[in-house]
Amino acid sequence: SGGDTGEDLRYLQRWVAEHIGVEAFVEPRTTVTEVTVVLVAADGEWTRRRAGGEAGARRLSDRLQIPVYDVQKVGYPQRMRDHDARRRIERERAVRQELDDR
Repeated sequence: SGGDTGEDLRYLQRWVAEHIGVEAFVEPRTTVTEVTVVLVAADGEWTRRRAGGEAGARRLSDRLQIPVYDVQKVGYPQRMRDHDARRRIERERAVRQELDDR
């Protein structure tokens, strides 16, 4: 399947090293995407990459040394939604500020 899963793994390892309290949430394969993993830091910041199929997803816990959950069983963490809501508010505020500055 497309892309370099080694590159994805290196990206995930780097992301884990640069963030605090990271947990992984494995997303199932769909008709348009292969198995993916979402890493979520303690502050809710997140990133998504290919997981290297079902087998790759199962190895993530050992490879990344972080907890790995099945998103279909546990859902996405609230801190991820809170982070997205904060970012949306910040973007809207920035747009309003830009308009006010004209």
